[in-house]
Amino acid sequence: MTFATLALIALVGLTGPLLAARRSWRIPLIAGELLAGLVVGASGFRWVDSGEPTLTFLGQIGFGLIMLVIGSHIPIRDRTVRAAVGKGALGAGLVAVVAVGVGIGVAALFGNQHGGIYAVLIASSSAALVLPMLQDLEIAPESAAQLIAQIALADVACIVALPLVLQPSRAPVVVLGGLLIAAIGVLLAILLRRIGPQRRHAMHRFSESRRFALELRLSLVLLFGLAAIAQFTHVSVMMAGFTLGLVLSAVGQPRRLARQLFGMTEGFFGPLFFVWLGSSISLRNLTDHPQMILLGLVLGAAAVIAHLAGRAAGLPWSQAIASAGQLGVPVAAVALGVATRALLPGEGAAILLGALVAVIASSAAVAVVSRRNAASSPAPASDGPIAPGGAPNGASS
Repeated sequence: MTFATLALIALVGLTGPLLAARRSWRIPLIAGELLAGLVVGASGFRWVDSGEPTLTFLGQIGFGLIMLVIGSHIPIRDRTVRAAVGKGALGAGLVAVVAVGVGIGVAALFGNQHGGIYAVLIASSSAALVLPMLQDLEIAPESAAQLIAQIALADVACIVALPLVLQPSRAPVVVLGGLLIAAIGVLLAILLRRIGPQRRHAMHRFSESRRFALELRLSLVLLFGLAAIAQFTHVSVMMAGFTLGLVLSAVGQPRRLARQLFGMTEGFFGPLFFVWLGSSISLRNLTDHPQMILLGLVLGAAAVIAHLAGRAAGLPWSQAIASAGQLGVPVAAVALGVATRALLPGEGAAILLGALVAVIASSAAVAVVSRRNAASSPAPASDGPIAPGGAPNGASS
């Protein structure tokens, strides 16, 4: 591992912002970073060795930080979303039932034993993908509360289930590690609530005035501590990051900490992870196994079809399709599959292709939701300025 390699990764990682810069294209940021990894890695020029231990370790740090940020986006404190949890749980449950049947059918169709993996992928949603799209299009949480609740519940359930279906032989240890990490997360949330917002804010002001970045330091201590437990019990580091993100969402993440985590993750560790992940995927396997292209298309279409089951829980057609957008779980499946060698040749690329199909369908559906909301909303008054929006729910300065 050299600085030249890091410079190359940072450089090609700019492909993500370049492709995502035009909003009308609706290209996720990670698409360009994964594409860059494909070009410089095993599928392309082989300038980046994804098996290099230091690079792999840095990639795992990035994975944990990405899942932390995803978890912190789950709107646990939003009252409107909490009120819709019942319907959201019903919708997520119906989707899961359909996904299990479809996943087993897809595995049988392609002659493998990965029905459990496909079921989790098909049932998954992505709060990190859909919530920012809702915010960018200025869709109010009140009009999509059930959608947000369903996505959040599916996100949590699939992230917990994924290590189990990928490593069934280690299920007892994985379950024990997952329960331990979850218990620590609950204790952390209780402890931070008992400390109270006033004391936390006092520490925040002290840290900010002295430029100590104490909140960031403590967050990293907790993340790496949970990741150590995950590593010891063969649980993915994604569980550690996601749990800590939920804790931050539950107690209210200060904006300064959110900016610091955003800078670390989106500025370096996130792009590094996605370039590393892209570099580890060999598209040459798709030419040797062309059925994997079909598998990717089938997985994407199956995800959209399965999420239409949300209609039975009262979710509108457009929002049901929007809930099919998936990002974190497919990426996690590929990352874990690379680490555990649980996937077939070309299957990682097929999973990402399926996620891309679902993302395209979800983006189009969110645009439909936005147009319908705009058409049904009254025109704003023209006799005075519009007040700027407030801080995100649960954030403090």
